[in-house]
Amino acid sequence: MDLVYRSTLGTDRRRFLSRPDFLNWIAEITGKQPVTPELYVRAATHGSHGEKDYQRLEFLGDRVLGLVIADHLYHQFPNEPEGQLSQRLNGLVSGSVCGEVARQIGVGNHVLLGKQARDDGARKSVKVLGDVMESLIGAVYIDHGMDAAREFILSHWENRVSTTAGDVRHPKSALQEWAAANNRKIPEYELVDKSGPDHDLKFTVRVSVRNVGEVMATASAIQAAQTEAAKKFLETFT
Repeated sequence: MDLVYRSTLGTDRRRFLSRPDFLNWIAEITGKQPVTPELYVRAATHGSHGEKDYQRLEFLGDRVLGLVIADHLYHQFPNEPEGQLSQRLNGLVSGSVCGEVARQIGVGNHVLLGKQARDDGARKSVKVLGDVMESLIGAVYIDHGMDAAREFILSHWENRVSTTAGDVRHPKSALQEWAAANNRKIPEYELVDKSGPDHDLKFTVRVSVRNVGEVMATASAIQAAQTEAAKKFLETFT
């Protein structure tokens, strides 16, 4: 154990580290016993907690996730062009997917949050859960190396890769193509609302096609809201 690193842990985090349920959970979801438990405590620490948080590990985990999924797609779909692989990749590493994976493995039960963030419902925030999921990937990579990180990721993502639909066009691209094919104006996107605390902002976007209709969708990022709105438009009007 890194004694210098341990000395930087606050009281709450040292208490968290001593909880057998947390370390047992880490071993269960990663398939590995933690070598450096403090890494996982940091991976589960939100910025509102007032100590070193998960952001650096999230930065690393995001890149590891992208590389692992890109490599897996390259070998899983040997006949697909780059553009289609990119569309698959973008869908699989999105914040919403990371958040859903995190929810399924119980990340929300183990996040260290400040009081205000707890009161604001951060434990159920898709953005927070997705961020922690990426930080856990970063922690596994540092603690056990790339092969272990790959196993961790694919154990929770591989089913999503294998069940991806054949038509993986991005909803915004699909909507624009539909509009062009039907002699309609280009879809227009408008931000109509922004609300919520800083750690869990919600953006509501309206998409409209002239003389066809409009729909609205809400998500934790503007682009995600636009994507969801385009998807809902296609489901409603095509």
